[in-house]
Amino acid sequence: MTGCAPLVVKLGGALLDDAAAFPGVFDALARMHQLHAGGLVVVHGGGKAVDRQLDRLGIVTERREGIRITPPEAVEQVVAVLAGAMNTQLLGLLLSRGASAVGLTLSDGHLARARKSDRFAFDSGRVGELAGGDGALVKHLLAGGFLPVLSSIAVCESGGFLNVNADDAAAQLAGIIGASGLLLLTDVPGVRGADGTVIESLDAEEAERLIADGTVTGGMIAKVRGAVAAAESGGVPVVIASWADPAALEALAAGASVGTRVRPAGALAR
Repeated sequence: MTGCAPLVVKLGGALLDDAAAFPGVFDALARMHQLHAGGLVVVHGGGKAVDRQLDRLGIVTERREGIRITPPEAVEQVVAVLAGAMNTQLLGLLLSRGASAVGLTLSDGHLARARKSDRFAFDSGRVGELAGGDGALVKHLLAGGFLPVLSSIAVCESGGFLNVNADDAAAQLAGIIGASGLLLLTDVPGVRGADGTVIESLDAEEAERLIADGTVTGGMIAKVRGAVAAAESGGVPVVIASWADPAALEALAAGASVGTRVRPAGALAR
């Protein structure tokens, strides 16, 4: 995962639940932004923080197929947490390390076109999906040395809020800006097989088989499918790995074999 194109890094898991408790991760991200020729673009969710806010308001959280059902009465709270408190917290952690971080949503500057998702067999509410876009704003910021930090919030054509799964958002964004690679960083070391060991490499067919037989469940379903989508569209290299070892982040960016590599259909396993 090297080159002059930017590297997209998606943050998730327990890191976002208590980001300040893991300073080494943000030290590493700030260094990577300086060292990587194309710079970094960070995409984040923040599911547990959203859960707590909705719980305080007595709004029941429901998830299906790893996706948060987002009814109209909940979407403003989701936006407030992700595009507001969570995004600003991450900006502060990166700014304090000297990185010129800039907070954005997925729709700023027409970066991504979003629409209400219709790809589920159930009503997902104000859940959005991306369909292309214009990466000019992010490329302009990167050229100026800035580090874009994007929440997984978008707006539809009519201006309504949409909650986009952060893994899907990162995968689509990688294609929109022509990224050199995508790192999906979470609190597990990779995709685990039925025996609990990390799978080194998989493609779309293998991923769907693992989902169908129940080996891959919950939020990992969206993560794996998002990784497959990114790998299939434009051949963007994708790795699902843990952020728990900050020293490994720079090695990942340099192409070290860590976590699970998701490859396009027809590519040979390595």
